[in-house]
Amino acid sequence: MSLDLADEALNTLFQPLAEGLLDWPTEGGVLFLRARTGHALQQSSHLGLICEQEFKPSADALTNAGLTTVELDSLEPSRRFALVLVLPPRQREEARALLAQAVARCAPGGRVLASMRNDEGARTGEDDLALLAGGISNLSRRKCRAFWTAALQGPADLELADKWAKLDAPRAILDGRFISRPGVFAWDRIDPASELLAAHLPKNLAGHAADLGAGYGYLSTELLTRCPQITTIDLYEAQSRALAMARENLRDARVPCEFSWHDVTAGLSRHYDVIVSNPPFHAQSREDRPDLGRRFISVAAQSLNANGSFWMVANRHLAYEYTLNECFAEIRSVAQKGGFKVIEARGPRQQA
Repeated sequence: MSLDLADEALNTLFQPLAEGLLDWPTEGGVLFLRARTGHALQQSSHLGLICEQEFKPSADALTNAGLTTVELDSLEPSRRFALVLVLPPRQREEARALLAQAVARCAPGGRVLASMRNDEGARTGEDDLALLAGGISNLSRRKCRAFWTAALQGPADLELADKWAKLDAPRAILDGRFISRPGVFAWDRIDPASELLAAHLPKNLAGHAADLGAGYGYLSTELLTRCPQITTIDLYEAQSRALAMARENLRDARVPCEFSWHDVTAGLSRHYDVIVSNPPFHAQSREDRPDLGRRFISVAAQSLNANGSFWMVANRHLAYEYTLNECFAEIRSVAQKGGFKVIEARGPRQQA
């Protein structure tokens, strides 16, 4: 997935530092949770900065910018920082768990500084941080809000902090059929578009398969259940927390599975007999991003064997047909229901 061009939440996050309301610490280190690169980060001090990001395109952009990235679980549990920056996600339970983690990672006298878009819950995020940490300061810019704590000596409410830290833990869903967690796409249900696609997968699909944008593994599970001639499957997912759930849900799969934390839009290095996908059409904002789906289609064509088949589902209003016809010789509309469409494509065209 490509990154949003304008990241006003990121720009607003650094505004208190730019205006001298807060200082970048000269010692003690800075942890940036759900970090994203952009002009504001590039212009700031990087002294002692460590970045965490579970979304592969954003993580790659940070690495390409020369920044240090880590998985949060790899940090010593006792490691604390003088400043913790946060770009909370929209999903409420995931955001609360991340804020609890931010407060827990603050050294004595440290601060948490967060930023969110107003239309993605900035006021709620500020209120939640206040419940955890006590008094909050804020400023508003660019239809976003930055909010930060006073110097902390631990959470203001230890019981609440402990409760919120567990809010996004993996758990059984759908009567135990799958394991999932908040923050994953359609985390506590079966996405109706994916369900429609699964229902129309023919039993005779065979060979080496791939699932592009695999989420917690629903489509891959259905493909293996419905199509006994599938011999192996590779799951590609840009969100590491979703991929971890897919790995758990296919732990006992009947065929070999490979799990790749990967940005599909960067292309694939293998070819497949069958590719299935419910392509994303949002990146890190609410705006439609049909270019993501178009790129998934192009990558599928480049990665499909000559006699293979590509099965996808999409919102009916997304006009992917031009790209499909550019990339494949045969296009077939399989089903339309509930605002979604299922398409089979064959005959990948040679592409430069």
